[in-house]
Amino acid sequence: MTCTHCGRRPASAGNTLCPECLAAGVHPPFAPAGPPVAPLPSSGLPVAPPPGAPFVPPPGFALPPGLALRSPVGLGRAAVTLLALVAVADLFAVWADALQLDGAGRGRTSDLADLATGLTGGAQVLTLLGAMVVYLCWLYRVRINAEVFDLASQSLRRGWAIGAWFCPVVNLWFPRRIVLDIWDASAPQGRPAGHGLINGWWALWLVSVFADEAATREVTEGAVWTARVLLFSDLTDMVAAVLAALVVLRLTRMQNEKALGPSPYTSVLG
Repeated sequence: MTCTHCGRRPASAGNTLCPECLAAGVHPPFAPAGPPVAPLPSSGLPVAPPPGAPFVPPPGFALPPGLALRSPVGLGRAAVTLLALVAVADLFAVWADALQLDGAGRGRTSDLADLATGLTGGAQVLTLLGAMVVYLCWLYRVRINAEVFDLASQSLRRGWAIGAWFCPVVNLWFPRRIVLDIWDASAPQGRPAGHGLINGWWALWLVSVFADEAATREVTEGAVWTARVLLFSDLTDMVAAVLAALVVLRLTRMQNEKALGPSPYTSVLG
């Protein structure tokens, strides 16, 4: 190789200048090519995919603590099963209420009616407690999943998913608001789901609660009136339990399909 400065003498080994130009302190016009520089270590942040390509988080990428997706299918099935048992207990309670109403209309008591009322009342309490525990576990899980889908759409903190049911006054509308927020965040993109099923379930559940309270406190109205109100309360509670099971089924299916679809959530599903 000829010296790049004088153009007359051969360049020295490993350089672009000849020994005479090097001794004169001439700087080379460019540095010789060196070994490739090692790439910087990955920061762990997701890289933006090309337009139209699905998002795939790099290895080691994780969502913030408490925001990992977890499948709601198992808890959803358990909640639906227990809500179905609540509806069955309510159905037997309706039969017991009819016996009580018949006896009150005739002006006499019935041992069969009293036995049926006691048995169905105990069954209602047991099934309701079991359904409540599993339902709240399911609701808390789908609430966390909703934060992963769309955190900005959640109007209440996640603790309200459980606490709202036990706080007086606000328990009349907070639980419905929470379910609506989860529902909207879990709906397929571009296909918002209507709220008719949730509104119907919540309205019937409130009616059954107020009717049961009225039958318990208004003892001066007579046995016939009390039996009628209890019959109405158990009927509405039975329908509300069926609608609640449908809400659980629909919401669980929406979250499962959204998490397993071509989306950023597939690889972080727990």
